[in-house]
This record gives sequence, C-alpha cells and structure tokens, in this order.
Amino acid sequence: MAVVTLAERGDLSDAARRFLGTESGSAVLLVGAAVVALLWANLGGGYETFWHTPLAVSFGESALDLDLRHWVNDGLMVLFFLSVGLEIARETTLGELRGVRALAAPAAAALGGLVVPALFFLALNAGGEAAGAWGIAISTDTAVMLGVLALLGPRCPDQLRVFLLALAIVDDIGAVLAIALFYTDEVDLLALLVAVVLLAGLLALRWVRFWRTPFYAVAGILCWVAVLRSGVHPSVVGVALGLLVNAYAPRRTEMVEAVRIGKNFLLDPTPERARTARAVAVAAVSPNERLQQAIQPWSSYVIVPLFVLANAGVVLSSETLSAAATSMLTWGIVLGLVVGKPIGVAAATWIALRTGLGRVPDTLRWGQLMGGAALSGIGFTVALFVTELALTDELLVAEAKIGILAGSVLAALSGWLVFRLAGERGGQCAPSGLPTLPPRPWRPVD
Repeated sequence: MAVVTLAERGDLSDAARRFLGTESGSAVLLVGAAVVALLWANLGGGYETFWHTPLAVSFGESALDLDLRHWVNDGLMVLFFLSVGLEIARETTLGELRGVRALAAPAAAALGGLVVPALFFLALNAGGEAAGAWGIAISTDTAVMLGVLALLGPRCPDQLRVFLLALAIVDDIGAVLAIALFYTDEVDLLALLVAVVLLAGLLALRWVRFWRTPFYAVAGILCWVAVLRSGVHPSVVGVALGLLVNAYAPRRTEMVEAVRIGKNFLLDPTPERARTARAVAVAAVSPNERLQQAIQPWSSYVIVPLFVLANAGVVLSSETLSAAATSMLTWGIVLGLVVGKPIGVAAATWIALRTGLGRVPDTLRWGQLMGGAALSGIGFTVALFVTELALTDELLVAEAKIGILAGSVLAALSGWLVFRLAGERGGQCAPSGLPTLPPRPWRPVD
C-alpha cells in the first residue's frame, strides 16, 4: 500500500495549516528580535531605561500607569493569548484535537512535559530563593519549535508536526493555568467578580451565536482592565475570550446561499452584487476563524517579536556569565528544558500508547517522536514571560534569561541531532496489532 502524507490525504484542518505556516515563518523574526535585544543591552546602552519609560492612560480621575515593558507584557501579549484560546477552541471543535483518543496522546505528552521539567528544576532549587521560578522550565515555544521543524524538511513528517502542534496547545493551557494559579500574589475580589460577570455575559451571547466585533472588543477591554486591577495576570483574559468565540463548520444552508449569490454575481458582476456575495461568504465562516485570520499575523509577526525585544535583553558581562555558570537557577532551567522536557514527553506518550488511552498515526517512528520531544524543550516566549512574574532580583532575572537562551539553543541542537542520527529508526509508535482509526471526513453542518 502506498504511503501518503497527511497533507496529501487532506487530514490537516485549514486552521492547522495556517497555524503551522504562520508560526514557522514568525520564528525568524522572533530569533532576530532576541539577537537585537542582546546587542542593544550589551552594545547600545539604554535598554532597561527605555523599557522602564512610564506611559499613563487617563480616564477622568482614573489612570492606568505602566512602563513600556508592562504595556507589552500585560497589554499586547493578551492578543497572543487570545490567538492561543481561539486555536484551542477551533482544534477541539473541528480540528486535530476532536475526539478523546486523538487528544489523549498529545495531552499526556504535554502533561509529562510540564511536570518532569518542573521536578528537574526543583531538584536543584527546592528551598532556595528561586524555587518559585519553576514555571520558567515548563513551557514550549511553538513558533521557534515549528521553525526548526521547517528547517528539517522531509526528516520531520506532517504527522509529527500535527502531534507537536496538539502538544503545544495543551502545553499553553498548562502554562496559562500555572501563571493564573501560582504567579498571582494578591487578588481584588470585587474587580475579579466584575471580570467574571463580563465573561459570563459573553458566554451567554455565545450560545445564541450573537457576534458583533465592536461589542466583543469593548467587553474584552473592560474585562482586561478588571482582571489587571484584580491582581490576576491578564493573560487569562486572552485565553478565556478566545475560548468563548464560536467555532463551527459552515452550515449547508449558508453554503447553498453563498453559491446562489455567487452565481448571480457571475451573471451580473456589479459592485453591489460583489459586496453581497462577499458578505454572504464571510457570514458562512465562523467568528473564530475570522478572528484568527485577523489576529494571527499581528500576534506572530508583531506582538511576539516585540515581546522578545522587550524581555530578552540581558547583559552578558563576565560577572553575569560567571554567576550563571555556578547558579542553580540557570542549571535548573537548562536541565528542565534539555533533559526534563524530552523525558517527560517521550515517557508520557509511551504510557498513553501502551495503555491504549491514546493513538498516533501508524507511520510515526520513535526516532521522529524523540526528535520532536527534544525540540519541545525550546522554551522562549512563555519562559521569558514567567521570568518577569516570578523573579524581582535583577541578578536572578539575568541568570534565568541566560538559562533560557542556553537551554533553548541546546534543545534545538539536540533535536536536530536526534533527527539526523535516528529520525528513521526505532520502529513505529503505534502498537502492533492495534488498528488505526481512519480520518473523519469533513462535512458542513446541516
């Protein structure tokens, strides 16, 4: 029987294709932003001074006063987490994560990749002043990971890319929960209650499929302000809003209407009929996919690189490098990313497959999975994000950033080496004798 790829069989959802393409392309900008930040901090001068510049927004007697770095971290990054929430909602409803067994293996892999790195980190830092920074070592940077996978070419099959995409989505959920539960100091219950009421109102509108972009935008901004005032990190708002946006397949009646209007336009191509045809076609697409298409390029090509530019700059002087070389914080992050991540991902996947709880495509080999597990140790965006939340001492922050940079580079190199030496080895991941489930054909909703 001829072996065909997922892309050739059409098993990839449109959302997954867009996500893979956009995120892998943005990896170049992300790495470039990190290089610029390092050069700026070490050669240009004024890096910290610039990002600590205050910027206030006033509404009557009320004012929101943050420095530039916090406007990026607490403001713009909410749109990044919004795109994560949209992707989670889309993939669990219509994409690669629908179905218990399809989700079980990557979910187990993500859970192992969250727990084991934290244990490695705490093995070196438990009881120390940096013990609370364990969240730095648990995250996977999807953009850079998929960028490295793109460079591997045929060595990385589409099946593995989809598996790692699903893993990264569940990993993002875990990282956001960690931020919300463990990196919130004090909570203003009244402000939090206001945010919950706003989200509940949007949830009610979701069930009646009411969608007006300006209305959701205003409600989202008010919810962000309330959560920011509450003390909970506003990244949670982004994911929550993304999950509340409806994702559904086009209804058959809407598609038939779009075809009819399109035929009318072909018979009489006037501007009025063109506008009508476009409006009907757009209305057939769910709000989730429309919002993804609008936000994803901004998130991948502007917001995340800007975030890295604002946070990756660390002075690589002889003092900071020597301190990092003997720092348990730095080594805990490196070991968590380079050793803990692949062990956690591979072991949890093996357990899910051997117990029959999950499944993966039957053509996926263990050598490929091990290479992907190694690449999942590339922790960058969320790792830097947690660093700013978990640590206040400037020396510890510098040591953590050096650990993130070193660990991510080593994880990328180790993943490339595994693919090169053992990518086609190790046998198939799917247990012998277990049938693989055929892909479910897509069809519009009646």
